[in-house]
Amino acid sequence: MISGALSGIRVLDMTKQQAGPSCTQLLAWLGADVIKVEEPGKGDTSRSHLRDKEDVDSYYFLMLNANKKSLSLNLRHEKGKKIFVALVKTADVLVENFAPDTLERLGFGWASVHEMNPRLIYASIKGFGSWGPYKTYKSMEWPAQATGGAMSVCGPRDGPPMVNGAHIGDTGSGLHATIGILAALQQRHITGLGQQVDISMQDAVCNLIRLRLRDQQRLGRPPEREGSGQQGWMGFGLFRCAGGGPNDYIFIHTQFPMLRNLFTAIGRPDLWEEFKDKTPTELPPHVDRVHTIVADWALQRSKHEAMYTLCEAGVGAGAVMDTSDLMRDPQLLAREMMVTITHPQRGEFVTFGNPIKLSASDVPMASPPTLGQHTAELLAQVLGISEADVESLREEGVV
Repeated sequence: MISGALSGIRVLDMTKQQAGPSCTQLLAWLGADVIKVEEPGKGDTSRSHLRDKEDVDSYYFLMLNANKKSLSLNLRHEKGKKIFVALVKTADVLVENFAPDTLERLGFGWASVHEMNPRLIYASIKGFGSWGPYKTYKSMEWPAQATGGAMSVCGPRDGPPMVNGAHIGDTGSGLHATIGILAALQQRHITGLGQQVDISMQDAVCNLIRLRLRDQQRLGRPPEREGSGQQGWMGFGLFRCAGGGPNDYIFIHTQFPMLRNLFTAIGRPDLWEEFKDKTPTELPPHVDRVHTIVADWALQRSKHEAMYTLCEAGVGAGAVMDTSDLMRDPQLLAREMMVTITHPQRGEFVTFGNPIKLSASDVPMASPPTLGQHTAELLAQVLGISEADVESLREEGVV
């Protein structure tokens, strides 16, 4: 019985940090057999990045590598290269986010791998893609946000550009890579051939801010930064709530038809009677007064109470949830977007689950692997290498 949408698809995960692992984790959540190929003794550099306990994989690594298997393999050793070639011939997908030309120097660039296995989909995630004048430049999350245009629209209206706290450069490019891989797999059903999926972090960020290009063309100039969005429309923007904490706010997003619901919810139906016959162009002179009324109402309530009251009245609103709130949010818990899994080193820990819900694909959450955890198992199952031979390979530093 098929348990996952991508059951039977083998993925060689040659990625590290965030952009690549976010892609391969999603493929694993969709049912693919993801083999994380890592350097012996070191592994994905995120295993030690921001580590809070010595010799224990960091939460950074754990958040991005659930449902994968780890194979330690030295690609600089000739025997390691031969094993990798054998793996490539069994795989459906290879995903990598090495620095430009790194895999080419090892003999595993797109052209070489395509000859080894013409059916394989080869996905590359780079700062600026595999061609163009910036192709040799390295990039990370913040440079991607800068060059993709996102920073230019984030921050206070009268202040400098600011970063977006959501990792739209790294995870954003990982999501785009996943979409490309799925499309390439579908096309392979027709052609029988694999292809390269080429993802640029700059491209991904551009795609995520595409509506700001609309504003450029509409206004004839770069759009202003939006700040908290409180200017220009009644009841629209960020409002402080009771509690006094740094995230005790609610964001209210209204449109004209919602104003009646908003005014009723805050106990001021008289405001609707005052404004219902006005056109949107007649409302701006009254915005500050209405904002003061809404602000006074919100300040008397917790952000969650304010959110529930407004949403149940038909108003678009969201409490500003910090990570502590997310871990307890009833909606996320009900949808298994927050889950608890058990790790061999850490025991139980809370992490995000699969955001893509498929009615006929059941893939339980599994622990991220320790470094090389599945090496012997994978070499035996996939390539038929005996336990004794695996031990010899360990002694030679191949695995």
